[in-house]
Amino acid sequence: MTSAYHALVVRVGGWLEPLALLALRLAGAKVFWESGLTKWNGFLQFNTAKYDLFLYEFFCPDPPRPGALQLCDPTTLEYTEGSAIVSMVKALAVMAGIMEIALPVLLVLGLLSRLSALGLLGMTLFIQLAVFPTWSHWWNPAMWWAVVLLALVACGPGAWSLDRLLGLEGRRDR
Repeated sequence: MTSAYHALVVRVGGWLEPLALLALRLAGAKVFWESGLTKWNGFLQFNTAKYDLFLYEFFCPDPPRPGALQLCDPTTLEYTEGSAIVSMVKALAVMAGIMEIALPVLLVLGLLSRLSALGLLGMTLFIQLAVFPTWSHWWNPAMWWAVVLLALVACGPGAWSLDRLLGLEGRRDR
């Protein structure tokens, strides 16, 4: 009886695993892709209105969020125009826009999947720790993003991926 059960579990798992890993790749990519699209007005045309999102909503919120990384003057909630901090935040906004498009595309294709998932996991942790450091944000939505991405880092993209097709990921032994 145990060997019949084991054979059934292995067989069902053999065809469910690629489907489940594809679903995780699509779920992990979707949220970042949609966020990334809002940062662009067209091909290589960054939406400069997003600078204010990063400057004031993320790194200088009014009222200040306890524990969040605050890069502006805490008393005036303003930046010194032309400062290195302003340039850094603007560069971070563009970099986030690039990563939120490129990494989800790689994840959907299953190409460099573990690195892509790791990059998006890093973004998730940065958002959680520096921008919205609250338990309510962790439980919904950050934890869900982190679990999906962590599973992909741990398990890889699955059989239905370019990584597997190109030999970048070997077959998993059961």
